[in-house]
Amino acid sequence: MPESLLQQVRVVLLEPQDPVNIGATVRVMKNMGVDDLRLVRPCAYDPWRIEGIAHGTRDIVERIRHHDTLDEALADCVRVAAFAGKRRAAKWMVHAPREAAPDLLAHAGHGPVALLFGREDWGLPKEALDKAQLTVHIPTTEHASLNLAQAVLVGLYELHLASGDATRRLKPPRKDAPPATNEQYEQFFTDAARALDTLNFFKTRFPEYVMRTVRSIAFRAGPDAREIQLFRAMAIEVVRSFERARVLAAREALAARDAEAQANPSARPAP
Repeated sequence: MPESLLQQVRVVLLEPQDPVNIGATVRVMKNMGVDDLRLVRPCAYDPWRIEGIAHGTRDIVERIRHHDTLDEALADCVRVAAFAGKRRAAKWMVHAPREAAPDLLAHAGHGPVALLFGREDWGLPKEALDKAQLTVHIPTTEHASLNLAQAVLVGLYELHLASGDATRRLKPPRKDAPPATNEQYEQFFTDAARALDTLNFFKTRFPEYVMRTVRSIAFRAGPDAREIQLFRAMAIEVVRSFERARVLAAREALAARDAEAQANPSARPAP
């Protein structure tokens, strides 16, 4: 059976600290037609207690998945929206939940999309925000701190409204190549950093700042899977070219030494 767009939505909680918030998130997901919850290094909790907080949600609770790393939780997602209470200095795309919802649903036609939320005490660290193509900021008064489950509700509510209903069928892909997954992005960033290091680009620059800008540019460009594989191949070829050049230089140096030895037999070392 075809899936609805909302069934492509993943809610990802990074290190949730309170089982009550996990239960409240499950309840919100049931209300809004989303059923895939992924927890990264969560606090200890009792599934029975979660069902006590969120009645009638056993189907969602039984499918909760635990992950040791955020990369693992996001690996199959083609779009990640990170909900953050503070704006960033880097030039990232920042949207309100209502603006982000159509973008996420458009990508949901091609694969899973994720709504990423951080810890209750300090939210998402920069390293987690680096993995998201969208940064979502919920408009509030100057008192911007929201309860974790409240933030999840706002994000899913806008998705629910934008989807029209929970039975909309997926449309066939409009592009020849699917969107790049988070795993493909991370592979490209790793190879790009290796290529820049090979070029000594980091000699007078901070690698962390440079790669954060590279991430920002790549996410804004939104390459599909084939395009990002091409970028990755370029970065790999840079490293391989330098390796071939080093091998060739070593061979030429050895050949020159042998030629000199043959031209000056007296200069050869004694056996």
